[in-house]
Amino acid sequence: MDNLTQRAKAIRLAIFDVDGVLTDGRLYFMPDGTEFKSFNTLDGHGIKMLMASGVETAIISGRKSPLVERRAANLGIKHLIQGREDKLTALNELRQIIPVEMHEIAHLGDDLPDLPVMRRVGLGMAVASADAFVREHAHGVTRAMGGAGAAREFCELIMRAQGTLEQAQAAYL
Repeated sequence: MDNLTQRAKAIRLAIFDVDGVLTDGRLYFMPDGTEFKSFNTLDGHGIKMLMASGVETAIISGRKSPLVERRAANLGIKHLIQGREDKLTALNELRQIIPVEMHEIAHLGDDLPDLPVMRRVGLGMAVASADAFVREHAHGVTRAMGGAGAAREFCELIMRAQGTLEQAQAAYL
């Protein structure tokens, strides 16, 4: 069993960054100041499957956006912390609500604010489009880019390690 699979086996909470992970990292602003984001449906379905397999999910994002609130609600993600650059403090607050050990947490990130969390949890992964320094310090790197299937790949890695992926897929046959 490889190191990533071994780490993924213990995961009970998966945390996602947003910009650059659940999106491609680009920020779109309309002339009137409104913003929009593009989310990948494959990623969304992967998160839903992961939750159905019994793994809790959360979002910790440095930016605050009503679009992220809507996306989290659409996916059924109950734990959303936005506007927090100090993600390690946010993680510790989240652990007061969800009692898990650090080795039972996975985090998918892309940039320097994600590193303090990624380096302390059981499975800290970076998306393929992440900053090079972040990729270098991650336990693993997805093949897919942020906003283009990386979250789905991360979710499937956890489900495969826990033996729940085939069952999740078979539900659609």
